[in-house]
Amino acid sequence: MERIFTLQNLNCANCASVIEDKLNQLESVSAATFTIGTKQLRITSAEENNEVLQNQIQEVCDATEDGIVVVPFVRAAKKAKQDDHDHEHNASFPAIIVGLLVVILTEFTNLVPEQYMIPLLLATFAVLGWRIVWTAVKNGMKGKFFDENFLMSIATIGALIIGDYAEAVGVMLFFQVGIYFEERATERSRNAVMDAVDLRPEEVRLVLCDGSVEVVNPEDVQVGSRIEIRPGDRIPLDGRVIEGTTRIDTAAVTGEPVPVSATVGTEVMSGCINVDGRIVLEVTHELKDSMVMRILDAVENAAASKPKIDRFITRFSRVYTPIVVALAIIVALVPPLFTGEWQYWIYTALTFLVVSCPCALVLSVPLAFFSGIGAGSRQGILFKGGKAIEAMSRVKAIAFDKTGTITTGTFDVQTVEVAGGYTENEVLQYAAALEAVSTHPIAMSIVEEVERRGVEFTTSKDVKEISGHGMVGTVEGHTVLVGNGRLLAKENVATPLIDYVYGSEVFVAIDGQYAGRILIADALKDDSKEAIRRMNGKGYQTVMLTGDVAASANYIAQQVGIQGVRAELLPQDKLEVVQSLRNDHGSVMFVGDGINDAPVLTGADVGGAMGSGADSAIEAADVVYMNSNLDSVWRSLSIADRTLSIAWQNIFFAIAVKIIVMVAGVFGFANMWVAIFADTGVSILCILNSIRIFYSK
Repeated sequence: MERIFTLQNLNCANCASVIEDKLNQLESVSAATFTIGTKQLRITSAEENNEVLQNQIQEVCDATEDGIVVVPFVRAAKKAKQDDHDHEHNASFPAIIVGLLVVILTEFTNLVPEQYMIPLLLATFAVLGWRIVWTAVKNGMKGKFFDENFLMSIATIGALIIGDYAEAVGVMLFFQVGIYFEERATERSRNAVMDAVDLRPEEVRLVLCDGSVEVVNPEDVQVGSRIEIRPGDRIPLDGRVIEGTTRIDTAAVTGEPVPVSATVGTEVMSGCINVDGRIVLEVTHELKDSMVMRILDAVENAAASKPKIDRFITRFSRVYTPIVVALAIIVALVPPLFTGEWQYWIYTALTFLVVSCPCALVLSVPLAFFSGIGAGSRQGILFKGGKAIEAMSRVKAIAFDKTGTITTGTFDVQTVEVAGGYTENEVLQYAAALEAVSTHPIAMSIVEEVERRGVEFTTSKDVKEISGHGMVGTVEGHTVLVGNGRLLAKENVATPLIDYVYGSEVFVAIDGQYAGRILIADALKDDSKEAIRRMNGKGYQTVMLTGDVAASANYIAQQVGIQGVRAELLPQDKLEVVQSLRNDHGSVMFVGDGINDAPVLTGADVGGAMGSGADSAIEAADVVYMNSNLDSVWRSLSIADRTLSIAWQNIFFAIAVKIIVMVAGVFGFANMWVAIFADTGVSILCILNSIRIFYSK
């Protein structure tokens, strides 16, 4: 059973990984994952008593870091949300200002008498660092010798012991300033993503029986209630328009920049913006089931799915710190035996301790993936975790379903060819008289075309369906055949020699004579050609997998530029083709929307589902495209590539700077001030680099 808790006051990414590791070692815990982006701990445990489980988690947290509070996760109302950032472990902002003034006075002026210099610096060190040192003492008593508080305390107290009082104060001040900005950068990054995906309403304008409007809480609105949406308002709940007309800006949900029209009967999603007309909706989903909550839940769940690179960095950090501390001890003890310069080498060793904290590594990678998930949600792309992003970055071949993915999935009459003196409208009129009794998409498209043209027709009363062929019936005393070529051949109706054109052919015969044919096709999506062109240009192998006939599939592939076609496939055949593509090209992504696509979506390395598709396809997919456009596939691949690129940039940058500072320290070119930059300064830069993904276009 999975439960979710919030770990308040936990701001150290390295401590979070230690807590997560300890929880996973408990017998009662099957899985535990802490997400730095949401501060949520998702834990699967056989322990049925929530209070007992909460106490177990609290014990682990207390043994790792003081001040952490474990509480059951409760999603606060949007207007009640606040920054729960805690500064208990760090100097207050006024203390930082005092420390800065003292450093300026002692280092850059002669205003402080010599006899007061050391007492003033010691007092300033106490003000700036007492929490750090006290936390280090408590952590040391627990056997924690590799956390940043302990290492920083040893480094600065060591500086005091060797007489570098100003250095100790300056380093502690720089450390506190770095932590101050690091935590705020982390919090701002976290809030930027969550605020963008948290589209929940603060209030709802409920229309009462007498027509008056009452402002109520969104949680109190039931299905079937009527709510008023004014121009400029964000739609609070999913609903159906029952009054008014307007345009709806769906960019926040689907990423589509062009508003769509909405009239009576139109289904609209929560989170969208009502552009220019007052409308009244009948609520179709309560808040907990509305689109705004589905998106928020999807992002939170996705953030808890950690990629391999994240887990690798966590393991690396546990080895990195002990190695650097061991090097510091060697530097402090071995070189002085030959040079006699104990103070110089001890000072150099202290710089090693400062750069030994792995927080920049442990923090920046999950934030990069969190930003990638947020960037996708802003564009109507819901990644189901960092694993999905990581897998997409390795994709070499992309296989597409045809209907509903490359094409719109809706059939339209393309052309009407006539013979025997009949007009287009007459052929359509006779065909619609029979097709009106059918619910087949092709039949419905003919009826819709007739209605669009304003042609009147009378539905035949004696329609007979011939399975696999078509329909026969009587219209105004005439015997009418509507169906495929096999139907006309069966009824001995001669047809002229005509070329096959893409789409479905519906032949019409009247009183035994060929009258014409109606060509019906599933139209291409507007963005299909450009999206496929971009994917081809980037080096992806593009292939279409469809159950349609080869001629139709080849025509579509030629129109959009897809490199390969596999037609007339059964669902199980698609899975075999994906396996073949994997053997030939590498990692394969499949994009589809149908019920029968669920097996291949699961079997591919990455499954992408159109948001307009079947629920089973959406459930099986690794990424969902809310706007159902093919361009979103291209954008998701770009986000995945950027996310992995920035994650590795952070890793290489953090490690490189730390190594450079350590080497420079050995040769006397780096002091503890520079070492502090290699710790907290690098963390801030990596955080800012990570959030670039979220703001990039």
